[in-house]
Amino acid sequence: MRVTQLRQADLNLLIVFTVLAEERNVTRAAARLFLSQPAVSRALQRLRDMFHDDLLIRTANGYEPTPKGQRLVQDLATMLPRLDRLMAGGDFDPSTEDATFRIAATDHAAHLLVPLLCNSVLSNPTKVDFSFVPLHAGQYEALEKGRLELVLNADHDTSTFQLSKEVIFEVDFVCVVSRKSKFERAITLKQYLAAEHVAVDIIGGVQTHPDMIATVPRRMALLEAPKKVTRILEGPAALGSFKYVMIWHQRMQTDAAHMWLRSIIREAGKAISTK
Repeated sequence: MRVTQLRQADLNLLIVFTVLAEERNVTRAAARLFLSQPAVSRALQRLRDMFHDDLLIRTANGYEPTPKGQRLVQDLATMLPRLDRLMAGGDFDPSTEDATFRIAATDHAAHLLVPLLCNSVLSNPTKVDFSFVPLHAGQYEALEKGRLELVLNADHDTSTFQLSKEVIFEVDFVCVVSRKSKFERAITLKQYLAAEHVAVDIIGGVQTHPDMIATVPRRMALLEAPKKVTRILEGPAALGSFKYVMIWHQRMQTDAAHMWLRSIIREAGKAISTK
């Protein structure tokens, strides 16, 4: 194995580069690294000298990687977590290691998963915190920049090869109507298309008006069933179902703490699926 170049390299510079490439801003990168802004700027210059390339170029939208810089970003996303885990050794221990996991999720996913996590994890002595936040337009960028650990969402194209995903449970739909509704049994597709429906989207901060049929995930409907003010009916088969997935950045693939996080989300998903 030839390590001629490694002998001359300061590997700490690669960590600076990774954070700066994620933040695209010297001030934010310096804050994450607990360094001064001049120190980060000097590190960037040393990296440029090391790789004989600008690596990151200042633009109106912040630093953007050069082609060589982008290749370095992709390589380090795989290599640095493996090196970190190799040096740390062992598995993540939530009873002795501090960790805060930031998770963006739909209200439905949070409603189902949070009680299970509270019972299985937070009921035991632990130094782990979970921070659930709503889904938002920048959720996948936040994953790439390390501001989120996981996104829990319906399965769809994440449109970037740097993200990984895994199915955690499947959701089917039912139709919820008033106890006074004319619908008393399973609703056919013809009836469904002809009926008026409850609209629950929030558009521009304004909730649209409710009407007759609400099409909702089965488990969400069952939570309200004991109140006996509504009736749950099977909807037309055409409604189908969809899968919930957890999504993460590939650089976290072999991180011990993140592997632990994915394992407990996976187990919670199994518990939901058996209900």
